[in-house]
Amino acid sequence: MIRTTNRPLVREPDAAQSMSMWQEALVGVELLLLHATPVFYGLGVPHGDGAGVVVIPGFLANDLYLMEMYAWLKRIGYQPYYSGIRFNADCPNLLISRHLNETIDQARKETGRKLHLIGHSLGGIIARSVAGSRPKDIASVTTLGAPFRGTATHPRVTEMVNLVREQILRSHEEKVLPDCYTSRCTCSFLDSLRKKMPSGVAETAIYTQTDGLVDWRYCITENPDNDFEVTGTHLGLAFNPTIYRIIAHRLADPTSRP
Repeated sequence: MIRTTNRPLVREPDAAQSMSMWQEALVGVELLLLHATPVFYGLGVPHGDGAGVVVIPGFLANDLYLMEMYAWLKRIGYQPYYSGIRFNADCPNLLISRHLNETIDQARKETGRKLHLIGHSLGGIIARSVAGSRPKDIASVTTLGAPFRGTATHPRVTEMVNLVREQILRSHEEKVLPDCYTSRCTCSFLDSLRKKMPSGVAETAIYTQTDGLVDWRYCITENPDNDFEVTGTHLGLAFNPTIYRIIAHRLADPTSRP
């Protein structure tokens, strides 16, 4: 388990075992519903001012599945950017230094202002770490089902994490620390993640209690002004129309509660 704060975490002993992955199959329904709602076409939500927004994919994924969100952000008046992460199954330090930082630098240069980061699952954890290390470049961080306060995942997910860690150690050898991809790692990624969110960076944490992959209790800030609960699946958080509405309002006004 990775602890990112010193606060006690509320957790049921069998939280990971009680998660049910079957409901994640409903992600296709959520995608269809998204296309059927007015918010997807920019109706009934505040529009942007051309600010840059970087979308960051989750574990074992790339930017491709975030194309719906990318297109929608552009439709409502923002300048979206893909993270540049080809496959989110590597040392986070390397992913940030080799891909994400380059994207952020480009977006900062092109927009001339601070950026918004939106990260799904592990992508949200990466987004919070980047905000901790580059607060002068980041205006806000929105996490979608991101267990940034610690990890309690479905056993199948834990198995995949362990396989990825083994691959990282084999592939990079001396380029990563021995405890890479664990809570014991002393890399700059975890150091930045453990920092308190910088005062100038607005945060929004969106979660679902019907999450079939991670324990939702680890996905909240414990500040009711920043935490938003929705109904849906973990995978579907990238397509949930309620989330799109929340994002539109929070990007326009970080203090709003739509």
